[in-house]
Amino acid sequence: MTTQPTDLPAGHRRTILVNLAPTPPTTVAAVFRTAARLIATNGHYQSDYCPDPFDREMDPAELPHHMRPLSIVAALRCAVSGNPHTCSLLADAAISVLALRLEVNGEGPFWGDIFSLEFHIAAWGDVEGRTGETVVAVLEAAADAQAVTL
Repeated sequence: MTTQPTDLPAGHRRTILVNLAPTPPTTVAAVFRTAARLIATNGHYQSDYCPDPFDREMDPAELPHHMRPLSIVAALRCAVSGNPHTCSLLADAAISVLALRLEVNGEGPFWGDIFSLEFHIAAWGDVEGRTGETVVAVLEAAADAQAVTL
């Protein structure tokens, strides 16, 4: 037997808000789109993963990494794991695909290891005058191109 709350007339329903965590991306294109949303929401950060990446000044309980401005590499890693320091095969695949699409001073990445590819993407993001809008546009274009190749 169910009882009606006294503050609602009979036959009315109460709306309950359920906070469902977003599902993590499962494709490279989805990683690009999620990273683009993170940068569009929080801003693009140049020179490091995010402000205070090792939490020496900021409390991660108050401002977690995925709510701070992010570099492109950090956004790609956060899109998959929620943490810019956590490595995953999917994030590494997205980093590899994006690095081969970007040129810095007319050149592509020098080496094929993940650290060189991350450095190449970071160098592209650190170009003077690089805006968050440009980064989001490139990530969205990469997602569209990746979706077409599937």
